Amino acid sequence: MTRPGPLGAGPGPLATGPEWPGPLALLHTSPAHIPVFEALRDQDHPGLELRHTVSEELLARARAEGPDSVAAAVRAALDAALADGARAVLCTCSTIGAVAEDAGAELPVLRVDRPMAAAAVAAGARIVVLATVESTFSPTVALVEEEARRAGRPVDVRTVLAGDAWALFEAGDTDGYARAVARAADAVTGADAIVLAQASMAPAQRLTGTSVPVLSSPRPGLAAGAGAVRAARSVG
Repeated sequence: MTRPGPLGAGPGPLATGPEWPGPLALLHTSPAHIPVFEALRDQDHPGLELRHTVSEELLARARAEGPDSVAAAVRAALDAALADGARAVLCTCSTIGAVAEDAGAELPVLRVDRPMAAAAVAAGARIVVLATVESTFSPTVALVEEEARRAGRPVDVRTVLAGDAWALFEAGDTDGYARAVARAADAVTGADAIVLAQASMAPAQRLTGTSVPVLSSPRPGLAAGAGAVRAARSVG
């Protein structure tokens, strides 16, 4: 498990004042997510300190053995974030998001895709979950259905695998990866919303030509994490 230093902070130190009582920790399973969330922070939440932990082995083990197999390691990462002063944690990996939420940490733990799932439910009943690794389907479908029950809305959730895309991501061809995801999204029919199930898929959102709303998780997820940090003012 590695923790890169601050990236993309811009000139001067990051501030923690009345608006930001402390940092937001992010738990990633790919270092590719770091610049994405740093850029969104700079655009939407200036001054918020992000502390990144990257553990690629968590996703590898969760794909091979199931998400529950990494529960102890995820809890250890959350405990480390608390000890390091984080006021909230955002898990950016959809495969292990439910495990992180259920870890029983002593600080708010959010999964990046929950706001996206709520938006998909609000968009209509026919929801397509598009992913590039199959391990993402079960937790994402369960999340969409959970948000549907919470909203009191019936949903019909289908899954689509962009099976040729993940090899491009692993090879570092992020542009090709985004184009492959966009092609898969544009091929979807009979849907009210398309959910890009992994944070890594977000760049494809701007490449799609479909008239169906295509939803991604990083921006709304980071907004939720920032909100949790702001809320920490009232409890400490």
